[in-house]
Amino acid sequence: MTKASLTTPSSRLAAFRQVLDEHQIDAWWIPSSDPHCSEYLPDHWNAREWLSGFDGSVGTLVITQDSAGLWVDSRYWDQAERQLAGSGINLMKLPPGNLGAAMTWLAESLSPGQTVGLDPHVTPWSIARHLQEVLDDKGISIRAEKDLLDNVWCTRPALPCSRLYTHERRYLDETPADRLAFIRREMTAQQADFHLISSLDDIAWITQLRGSDVAYNPLFLSHLLIDQQQATLFTRLDRVDEEQHDFLRQNGIHVTDYGEWLSGVMSLSSGKRALMDPNKVSLATRQAVPENIHVVEGYQPSSLLKGQKSGQDIRHIRAVMQQDGVALCQAFSWLEEQLQHGKTVTEWDVDQALVSARSAYDDFVSRSFGTMCGFNANGAQPHYQPSETSHALIEGNGLLLVDSGAHYQGGTTDITRMIAIGQPTAEQRRDVTLVLKGVIALTRAKFPRGLPSPFLDPLARAPLWAEGRNYGHGTGHGVGYFLNVHEGPQSIAWYTLPTPATAMQPGMVTSIEPGHYRPGEWGARLENLVATHVYESDSGESFLEFETLTLCPIDTRCLSLDLLDDSEISWLNRYHSEVWERLSSSVNGKARDWLLERTVAINTR
Repeated sequence: MTKASLTTPSSRLAAFRQVLDEHQIDAWWIPSSDPHCSEYLPDHWNAREWLSGFDGSVGTLVITQDSAGLWVDSRYWDQAERQLAGSGINLMKLPPGNLGAAMTWLAESLSPGQTVGLDPHVTPWSIARHLQEVLDDKGISIRAEKDLLDNVWCTRPALPCSRLYTHERRYLDETPADRLAFIRREMTAQQADFHLISSLDDIAWITQLRGSDVAYNPLFLSHLLIDQQQATLFTRLDRVDEEQHDFLRQNGIHVTDYGEWLSGVMSLSSGKRALMDPNKVSLATRQAVPENIHVVEGYQPSSLLKGQKSGQDIRHIRAVMQQDGVALCQAFSWLEEQLQHGKTVTEWDVDQALVSARSAYDDFVSRSFGTMCGFNANGAQPHYQPSETSHALIEGNGLLLVDSGAHYQGGTTDITRMIAIGQPTAEQRRDVTLVLKGVIALTRAKFPRGLPSPFLDPLARAPLWAEGRNYGHGTGHGVGYFLNVHEGPQSIAWYTLPTPATAMQPGMVTSIEPGHYRPGEWGARLENLVATHVYESDSGESFLEFETLTLCPIDTRCLSLDLLDDSEISWLNRYHSEVWERLSSSVNGKARDWLLERTVAINTR
């Protein structure tokens, strides 16, 4: 079999098994990751997609000589089943919170004395360590030496090298030097001489530089090494212009080539202490640390501070939410006008209308993720995305789920709305209403400062749980400030391990997005972003509460209003009143008429 003939997942799998046999390796572990432990990957590291044909954002592929499995959570079950058909790879449905399922399967599938291979450059240190613990119990060894995919992946894309640009100063109230000073204080508290950072969003936040090496993420490939006197940025030298060199130099950051990262780690001064987050550095980075360096394991200080936006950040985000809300009014009013006039509209058309409306703003940069726009059955796939060549017509009766977002220099947005198409059924409206009840319940919550974020999850799920319903994804994730749309440390998901790092703190921006899905029929999800603020209780204890940031009407045609109590209707009326007040002066014509109609108050009983 020639490399040129590797055009299908099954042929690629056969060729890769031959490579494993030549290297005397019995199984291979392929995570959805890169040397920066990223969620979204440059094409160069999309090995799992190339081998399996599954192009969802998350999944773990495990290959043995006689079997192969792809582990994905419930967001991707329908998609993976379709895309894996005929590949020889089994869909393995990953239960919530059971991240070790693939490891257990591998340990049970191999015999003592056999060997598992993996690429240490793209495997997070924490994952490799956990895998080693599971396999050690069965007498199975790990070989973590190099990437064997180069032996078969002859069309592998090159590493990206996008143009760098600076996050505009008018949106910032700190300098990179300020942020490095904070990190160094935390390093001192942990008695660390060095801090090794590979996570791209942290590096972009610290340096205040942006790029486009990763689709929908304003990031650039880099590593950062910080000591108590200086910092060294490892990135492609030819992408950093003289002005950026000067800016970094003024803030105490030296630039060297991206390819020098591991040798730089190997040359750390002996007898020192290095702070590393096992979840955010690769196994290769850990292997490169000299034996006489003491490794301090801990959550990255920058990730904690980055998650807590300043008051100025929040003000800019509020302004961005207004312009994003205006763009949504324009796109959704356009959609309804087209449908009213009997025009043909597809899911892809809606995506393009959203991009067009948002890109009219000068500080618009890009979408913050691929738009999820699914009509009826497509909406039942939580991460379904239409494309120019694969999409559905929006016609007849039902529900349109639209989950979209954008990056602006002043902030990042992420919103989900349900749109009534024709006449939704009573059952469809009931599902959307239960989801809205969950949004309202969590939005109105007041809770102690420092509460681990997973503990908030039942508040949003309770209306669905009361009727024996549930959803497989998390309820909320952090959102970056002109950074990743998925950001820690908070995660509102019951199956997330509650740790001190997951504690809710003032300034965090978090999504609230419960849902309910009926495979093959329809899906329901609503999503707002909220900011966390201090609420002083009568007891004098420090509590937190949420401020809703997202500004866009909730389509009441999708609701069964009799399922809402008076307090919930009052919440909805107050929200729509604020949406009208904040947006109406910036929309005109049919978009303004649409906004007025969609924000009319509902009579309480």
